Parts: sequence; C-alpha cells; structure tokens
Amino acid sequence: MIQPTWRSLWPGRPQIILAGLVLAAILAAAAFVVWLQTAGSAARSASGDPVIAAAGDIACGPTDFPQLNNHASGEVSVCRQMATSNLVLAAAPTAVLELGDNQYPVGRFASYERFYSPAWGRFKAISHPVPGNHEYLSRDARGYYRYFGAVAGESSRGYYSFNLGRWHLIALNAECAFVGGCGAGSPEERWLASDLHQHPAACTLAYWHQPRFSSGQHGNEPTYEAFWRDLFAARADVVLNGHDHDYERFAPQDPSGHADLSGIREFIVGTGGKSHYRFKKIQPNSVVRNDTASGVLVMILRPDSYSWRFESVVGSSFQDSGTSRCH
Repeated sequence: MIQPTWRSLWPGRPQIILAGLVLAAILAAAAFVVWLQTAGSAARSASGDPVIAAAGDIACGPTDFPQLNNHASGEVSVCRQMATSNLVLAAAPTAVLELGDNQYPVGRFASYERFYSPAWGRFKAISHPVPGNHEYLSRDARGYYRYFGAVAGESSRGYYSFNLGRWHLIALNAECAFVGGCGAGSPEERWLASDLHQHPAACTLAYWHQPRFSSGQHGNEPTYEAFWRDLFAARADVVLNGHDHDYERFAPQDPSGHADLSGIREFIVGTGGKSHYRFKKIQPNSVVRNDTASGVLVMILRPDSYSWRFESVVGSSFQDSGTSRCH
C-alpha cells in the first residue's frame, strides 16, 4: 500500500502551504513580542511604585525635512519621535517628563499640534514638562504654555514641584533670562531652596533642560551651579537634563564636579528623537555615553531607592541600567 504524502494530499500547492506556515510563525512571533512588552511593563509596575519615562529634544518640525512620511502620525524621514513615544507607551509609566526642546525648530502651538501631539502628545494627561531654548523661540514660550496648560506651571515662571509616591520631583526653568535669572538670590533659586525645605522627602529628583555637566556639544554650564548647590545641600538624588542630543550618565558628584558617593547622579537624555550630537570633551565623572541611539530613560521610584533603564528604539542595541539607594 502506498502511503499518502503531503504532496499527494495537496498537489500543486506546496509553496502556498509553506508560505502559510511562515506567515503563521511570523504572526506568532509578533504576538509574543507584544506579550513580552506588556508583561515587562506589568512587572515593572507590579509593586505599585511610580514609573517615569523621560527624554528631551523630541519632535522635528516643519523646516527640518521637506517631506513627511505619514502626515497622520507626524513621523518624518529621519526623526524618531514616534518611535521613542512607542517606547513610552510600552513602559506604561505613571508620569512622563519632557526635558525641554520638545518641539523643533520653534515651539509654536501649531507645530506642537501637528508634530508633537500625534507622538508624545498621547501622554499629555500624565506629562510634567519643562521648557527648553527652542520653546522660547516662540515669544515668551506661548506655544508651549498654551499646549501644556496649567501643568507647565505659571507662564511667568515655568517651574513647579509635585510628589510621586515617596518621591519629590522638581521641574525647573533653565531659560534664566525669561524668569529673572537662575543664580543665587534669583527668584527661582530662592523658590527652589524654599521648596526643598518644605519637602524633606527621602528621595528627590530635579530636572531641567540644560545640564550643569556634559561631555557633549555644549559642554559644562556653570549657570546652574546654584541649583546644584541647593539640591546637594538637601541631599537630592537625581538630576535629569537634555539639550545635548545624546545619552550620558554621571557617577554621583558634588556641585564642583568632584566624585562624591553622597552626591547627585546626573543623566542627560537628549535622545527623544530629533537628532544626535557627537561628544567633545569627556568629563571626569562620566561613566556611560552614547551618541547614536534614540530612546527614553525609564525609572522606577521606590520608597528608598530607584532603578533606571535606558530603552533604545528598534535598530539600536544600546542599553544602560542600574539601581541605587536614595540618600
């Protein structure tokens, strides 16, 4: 007796069957990736501790590239704001911290609506932004304050604070010329010192656009030394910045840039999608750097500690992660 074969049962159609099996395998793999992302997000927040996602230098604008790939999504040919926003979506954060220069080249309201909104605008309800220099290319940053509304703070100040779990978070306005300065004795510096005194939290995180220390294109910026002195005196734990279009993590250091285990750990996360800058002069306490990956920093804020993980967009293998106790 001749045993039937798969060729005799389905004569003339082996290629169709094989293609169907391949398609089924692809669909199964895609479903697994989605499940893995969902499971990972659930695991990160299973403890109930707040999760934040942060990046700056985000959305390209009307003069960056001549053609949009997809007018509905706001994605442009080489800009990655949609890809980085998908990382935020997968992280399922409690809050999103936009670190300034959120919309290029000028932070006009119309540009926010057209380019930023389809991507990072999906998290507007949980956003806690700070402005950058490109926001203030729109007169008095009117587009920024109109888009974000009251959550961005008073338009004459742009700095504010809030609590997440056991953490105190401080959003500062680094555009000093528009708020009466950033140095010692300025209105913002006095507010910062008062806010820290009123909120002696176990863990403190501050964020603004331009970094005090940077190995990137713009380098160190002493303008923000007074911020660092107040934060260091209050034993703050973390500072987040953007401005340089790269990722950089520093070891804990004091306001003068000396390594100090009880100092502040600074992250530069100017990787929200716009572009990248090359590193110039490597600073002494810089421990991790990358100037090719777009992505976001995801942090879990536990009652007395924190963990971080830099998530890269598809096509990049760079990652950085760690944990630390609060001061």
